Amino acid sequence: MPEEASVTRADDPALPPLDPFVDRHLGSRPAELAALLAEVGYASLDALADAAVPEDIRLRRPLELGPARGEKEVLDELRAVVGQNQRFRSFIGLGYYGSITPAVIRRNVLENPGYYTQYTPYQAEIAQGRLEALLTFQTLVADLTALPLANASLLDEGTAAAEAMTACRAVARGERRTFVVAPSCHPQTLAVVRTRAEPQGITVRVAEPGAVDPAVDGVFAVLIQYPATDGTLAELAPEIARLRAAGARVVLATDLLALTLLTPPGELGADVAIGSTQRFGLPLGYGGPHAAFFAARDDFRRYLPGRIVGVSRDTRGRPAYRLALQTREQHIRRERATSNICTAQVLLAVIASLYAVYHGPEGLRAIAERVRRLTTSLAAGLRALRLEPTPGPLFDTLVVPLPPAERARVLAAAHAARVNLRELPAAVGVSLDEATTPAEVALLLGIFTPPGAAVPDAATLLAASPPALPATLARQSPYLTAPVFHAYRTEHELLRYLRRLEARDLSLTTSMIPLGSCTMKLNGAAEMLPITWPELAELHPFAPAAQAAGYHELFRQLTGWLAEITGMHAVSLQPNSGAQGEYTGLLVVRAYHRARGEPQRDVCLIPTSAHGTNPASAVLAGLRVVPVACDPDGNVDLEDLRARIAACGGALAALMITYPSTHGVFEVKIREICALVHEAGGQVYMDGANMNAQVGLCRPGDIGADVCHLNLHKTFAIPHGGGGPGMGPIAVREHLAPFLPGHPLAGAADPRAIGPVAAAPFGSASILPISWVYIRMMGADGLRRATQVAILNANYMARRLEPHYPILFRGPRGLVAHEFVLDGRELKKEAGIEVDDVAKRLMDYGFHAPTMSWPVPGTLMIEPTESESKAELDRFCAAMIAIREEARAIAAGAADPVDNPLRNAPHTAAELAGDWHHPYGREQAVFPLPSLRDHKYWPPVSRIDNAAGDRHLVCTWPTETERP
Repeated sequence: MPEEASVTRADDPALPPLDPFVDRHLGSRPAELAALLAEVGYASLDALADAAVPEDIRLRRPLELGPARGEKEVLDELRAVVGQNQRFRSFIGLGYYGSITPAVIRRNVLENPGYYTQYTPYQAEIAQGRLEALLTFQTLVADLTALPLANASLLDEGTAAAEAMTACRAVARGERRTFVVAPSCHPQTLAVVRTRAEPQGITVRVAEPGAVDPAVDGVFAVLIQYPATDGTLAELAPEIARLRAAGARVVLATDLLALTLLTPPGELGADVAIGSTQRFGLPLGYGGPHAAFFAARDDFRRYLPGRIVGVSRDTRGRPAYRLALQTREQHIRRERATSNICTAQVLLAVIASLYAVYHGPEGLRAIAERVRRLTTSLAAGLRALRLEPTPGPLFDTLVVPLPPAERARVLAAAHAARVNLRELPAAVGVSLDEATTPAEVALLLGIFTPPGAAVPDAATLLAASPPALPATLARQSPYLTAPVFHAYRTEHELLRYLRRLEARDLSLTTSMIPLGSCTMKLNGAAEMLPITWPELAELHPFAPAAQAAGYHELFRQLTGWLAEITGMHAVSLQPNSGAQGEYTGLLVVRAYHRARGEPQRDVCLIPTSAHGTNPASAVLAGLRVVPVACDPDGNVDLEDLRARIAACGGALAALMITYPSTHGVFEVKIREICALVHEAGGQVYMDGANMNAQVGLCRPGDIGADVCHLNLHKTFAIPHGGGGPGMGPIAVREHLAPFLPGHPLAGAADPRAIGPVAAAPFGSASILPISWVYIRMMGADGLRRATQVAILNANYMARRLEPHYPILFRGPRGLVAHEFVLDGRELKKEAGIEVDDVAKRLMDYGFHAPTMSWPVPGTLMIEPTESESKAELDRFCAAMIAIREEARAIAAGAADPVDNPLRNAPHTAAELAGDWHHPYGREQAVFPLPSLRDHKYWPPVSRIDNAAGDRHLVCTWPTETERP
């Protein structure tokens, strides 16, 4: 285990901290816990946990994580750890730049739980605020790239490039298997693309596009950086036309800020444009989280990865937003999916879109022109020093070739001035950004000036206007013409707009979000505070490791704690979503088998109840998916498992299994399942979605898992952010550790390591302190108690609701784990009520629906988490019981079978104030329980017509669209 951090403490049981966190994290006080236990029939949390968790997998000792600590103490400790970071000014570039988050956005969005505790907008009627902001994001991307389709963000630029490759392959079809990457691309992007390509049987070739004959070379697509990684601005239209005429698709990795000045990809003829919106107000954060973008021509409609926000109508004919074309997503397509994307970067995409709203098109262009002016003045100064930086037109980057001795001198001078430059084999690179000042240009010129020579005068250089961009490069078309980019110029108006958006969403600030398998627990304010600390926010991901000593100490401690919690040997923090963790873990398993001379092992067994990302991840990792049946009790069917293993022979690579199961129970034969796979030479991959039921009670490594991923945005308190950011580290046993992902810009790795799966070496590093603080404040006993309370709350709710709804699956002692599956199919039989009607009616009661129709159609999977109080659990149960009574009224003929509160839900304030023609009263519609009179969340729109939104896809702001 990692040693204690450098801050010492004197543990004195007689003098506990005044600000303990554990009791604030857990929703119920001791008296309430006693009442919950009495309802479930157990005398203590320990007794309940012993009954729920199979005896042969229970952890027999406390986790070695130390005691719980107070909030101030932990934050002081973290300050000391991250204080080891050195805040140099980085001009490294490579897709990461200094940026300025407007204070009004930082305070009211980034630091606001009304934005960061929202869930993925699957219930669109109560997600209208962030859906509007995401539509703005898509409009921003579509306008600046001049391509008609854009999604609601991806994980990072490297991932977006890899997604573009697989999307182009799907669109192109045919037999071509080569993807060409131009030398102009960022090195980390090339590395991520190579990782993705190899298991897909795609050949990646690095070559100048002009040297490629797609028809002869079997090339289905070409990736080009624009502007190039060395700052070059080339005229690409003729080359793109030639490549497309020869049957190849063209992807441009580009920069949205540069596109305010440059001819956009769509006008150049490109098929796809990808990149990062990091410089649109998002801190560097040592690599993330940042929102990547993906825009494409219309023929990519069914292959666009990730989520797309579309415009539709509600039942009253008002414009409303929803997630469009969901039939192309992995949770439906499963092993036929071309992408396993689950987590977008919603919170970061919202910030980027609001940054564009804040500045407007004129403001963005002014920033771009300023960056270009500073860059061209720096280039002029370098030429005055008889140096030869990147020739031709420039935007923000230049490369300066230098002899070895002079290169060493320049880098030493930069270090002495606390400046980071990009280090190249025979040159140095410089990238300027929004935060660059004239004084910094003068500083850079001084760094490059040889001893004894006169430093060029930066002020004189800046006074000269930069040369005009050539007509073939300069943008002529307008952009960001929609009213939203022109309406909020004063902070007062923008503040009110941000509040309106927030009010149109339901978040954890409103009520519990009882989503099974998603663990919407408290994200404590003390956990969230560090993400904007400059020591964490301002580091470039490719800064020298010595400058990030605090980050690396945090990584060392956090990976040690996660290894202890999982019973594993080593942890990689690189995967920046849960689905990315699945994919990474399976790549590690694949590499392990190949290293042992067993490349034929390519079958992945997956229970039929698995998350949709599981089969999609397996296919992307180059494995063949074979489903395994579940028995009537929801457990893996052991006889079917044995038959599938036997049929695989020596081809078995892995079994993917979720524990507790996706049916919400601790399968008692889990050890036997793992043993069967190991005996056949396979590895066991445990999906960590349900780790909130394991922490402190049992450990995947002890159970028999070889690799598991952890959703830090579930179990370990990182908030969901409306659908992202997420983090999906993987933990592995010792024999798999050598194969954990490396990174070409992060120093030497084990030669057996797989390639990078994310653009930055540590994924979304700046949100890892959230989980660090959570674990440190909770301590070993607090984490164990949280797991026990999560199990208690689920069993209490199951007992309360069982007289009204069947509970589908239970363990041998009649208990569920931390979640349970409630059967809603009787409502359809009795009253014609679908589970979707229940979900919409819950909005009238002020709640987000549980997970719908998964893992069984027509059901609701409910997970209350440990953070909800008995009063909130009872409030939700009261709503569900009242909904059941409304269905009974329909079945008994006391309510209209068509015109009833369930079929018409949700009910809006506008509907209440208008003409009322329903056979039930207004009070029943909007105040079905007396408690709602004290506090009422009003859904902003009525039920949305999903089919209409797909038939007429609109994924950007029409210029004259009325904002709903």
